[in-house]
Amino acid sequence: MATSLLFVCLGNICRSPLAEAAFRAAAERVGLDVHVDSAGTGEWHVGHAPDPRSQEVAARHGIDIAQYRARRVSPGDFRNFDYILALDAENLRDLIAIAPSDTSAEISLLLDHVPGRRGQGVRDPYYGGVADFDTVWADVTAAADALVARLSQE
Repeated sequence: MATSLLFVCLGNICRSPLAEAAFRAAAERVGLDVHVDSAGTGEWHVGHAPDPRSQEVAARHGIDIAQYRARRVSPGDFRNFDYILALDAENLRDLIAIAPSDTSAEISLLLDHVPGRRGQGVRDPYYGGVADFDTVWADVTAAADALVARLSQE
């Protein structure tokens, strides 16, 4: 059975789609059987494609995320995913607050899986420029590689 991971940020149009794409690519490179998705804790962008700047950064790395659509975290996600990875501390707090009592998912901060990055969040690039999205890509790629290494050993 495939390991399942859900990447979560606020609106699901910037950071979490990039984390999903980076992890999906890293898992494919090593042939890891996974189910991957992303979602947001907020509902502002539900149904929207990723931010054009996220699409641009992913495309520069050979990944098309134009077909992704934002969605909000649902109660079922806490039972249907093995890992739910928050992109920052605020989203981690929100996830813990809304998690049903029967959650089976391991909920954590994404960068906790990167050596030396425990407790750090991936900075929201929404009000920034393309360089901020490049920084997000670097962060989520480091996390994707670390998670793939961990899951490959399990």
